[in-house]
Amino acid sequence: MYVVATAGHVDHGKSTLVRALTGMEPDRWAEERRRGLTIDLGFAWTELRPGMTVAFVDVPGHERFVPNMLAGIGPVPAVLFVVAADEGWMPQSAEHLAALHALDVRHGLLVITRSDLADPAPAMEHARAEIARTSLGEIDAVAVSAPAGTGMSELQVALERLLSRIPQPDHHAPVRLWIDRSFTIKGSGTVVTGTLAAGRIRIGDELEVASLGQIARVRSLQSLGHPMSEVDSVARVAVNVRGIERDELRRGDALLTPERFRSTQVIDVRVHGDPVASLPKSVMLHIGSAAVSVRVRPLGADTARLTLAQPLPLRIGDRGLLRNPGAHHVSGGATVLDVAPPALARRRAAATRAAVLTELDGRADEHSELHRRRIARREDLERMGVTVTSRPVAGDWLVEESVWRQLRSELPRVVADWLRDHPLEPGPPVDVVRQGLHLPDRSLVHALVTPPLAVQAGRVVRTSQQALPAPIVRALQRIRTDLEANPFAAPPTELLTSLGLGPRELAAAARVGALVRIADGVVLLPDSIQHAAKTLGTLPQPFTVSDARKALGTTRRVAVPLLELLDRKGVTQRLPDDRRRIRGSRP
Repeated sequence: MYVVATAGHVDHGKSTLVRALTGMEPDRWAEERRRGLTIDLGFAWTELRPGMTVAFVDVPGHERFVPNMLAGIGPVPAVLFVVAADEGWMPQSAEHLAALHALDVRHGLLVITRSDLADPAPAMEHARAEIARTSLGEIDAVAVSAPAGTGMSELQVALERLLSRIPQPDHHAPVRLWIDRSFTIKGSGTVVTGTLAAGRIRIGDELEVASLGQIARVRSLQSLGHPMSEVDSVARVAVNVRGIERDELRRGDALLTPERFRSTQVIDVRVHGDPVASLPKSVMLHIGSAAVSVRVRPLGADTARLTLAQPLPLRIGDRGLLRNPGAHHVSGGATVLDVAPPALARRRAAATRAAVLTELDGRADEHSELHRRRIARREDLERMGVTVTSRPVAGDWLVEESVWRQLRSELPRVVADWLRDHPLEPGPPVDVVRQGLHLPDRSLVHALVTPPLAVQAGRVVRTSQQALPAPIVRALQRIRTDLEANPFAAPPTELLTSLGLGPRELAAAARVGALVRIADGVVLLPDSIQHAAKTLGTLPQPFTVSDARKALGTTRRVAVPLLELLDRKGVTQRLPDDRRRIRGSRP
């Protein structure tokens, strides 16, 4: 299916032309038919030839209904531009053309109607000259008289030619169905209609309602009045949704493939049209079928930041239209450059941002986005419209290659700086390193750490032998000399304190293997455990604490915690009568 919108001045015969082409009445409301003008969007369709069906979105031409017109042409790829031969180019002809140019519509056909009432040549020449200066460029033109039927066969041939030039849609793209109508059908519930510009919708699909953040299930589908099990783009489609009430929806809402779009209220755009400096502080942004008031903050000569009155599901490269409704003026088109722009809180941040935007062209390029953002989640980039091919470095996190190399080189410095201020600690906590490297997630620290660094017990530590401060090394040497002479005569607390070996210093010495702590303030040499096991193995089994104390030549202060440590290590076994034996020994 192909979808084409009409455009042109009020009462130039758009609806009459659609009626003649399709045999259907595009005006939906009795008021429209009574007054003879289109007030809201109308829809009709026909089969030009087998395999080529075209649906028309008939838009109003009256100035008062321009927002309705913009809702109709927003999602549509091609236009049937209508000018009456007897009236020629008119104010709404110019505004509709400005809107099409702002939206960058590139496929169209000019139809001169009422050619039986006046020579169509002057109107055709004038209209083609106006249209040629816009995104539509040089387009075909046909003169017709719908009531008389003249020129209609030529129009059909020209339509077929136009449709054959329209690019094929991406059926595998995520769905974003901009809603242009919502209503209730008794026995079915809520129904919404729109132009499916890309993707595919099937019965049973779950679609997110952008404004609500809720999931709606597709109960049934219709396209061109026929029930369907699935509908491919491009198509006019009616979707019966379950789980959403009709009064919760409005024109400008969208049904989305879940988790594939980002709803945003702040975007950076390039403006195609009036100079940014001349824009009012507040204008209307028309995009898809939505119309939202936005605040304008100029950044560069043709770039601006727009703050939306309500969030919309937008992607990089989306094209919208800026209109000043008070002046009845189309200010220009707006290409979305960024849907997640940085805050502009610092001095000269706006000027810096303007320089960045100068380099952007509205294409969702992975390399460009990652280069600017440095670190980003894969899902976040995909929601912006970026096709991601890079492999995440950790979890869902992507890091620009040069940034990753820089982080690897900075990691040892961050660890060394922290250890210099905390010489008795094994290493900085992972979260301290994360903050030092300005990383958004702890998993990135784990991915960065490579030998000789490692993550142990929530800290980034050196796996090679760690050096202790010189005063501690000298104090340990004194302790080592005493313990080598008497291995189980643990130095008294008073001596440790006088040597500057408090709990933190002893913990640091134990971490590097210089000592073994068997209790608070009780330390021995590392080989004392093996030595004790060997000595106790020579005793008659089982033995008492007193037997062990005498064999080791120590006090209960050392013997009791040493035996408890041997119990925990499985060297000794404590019996019900509080005696012990070496495991594996015979009574």
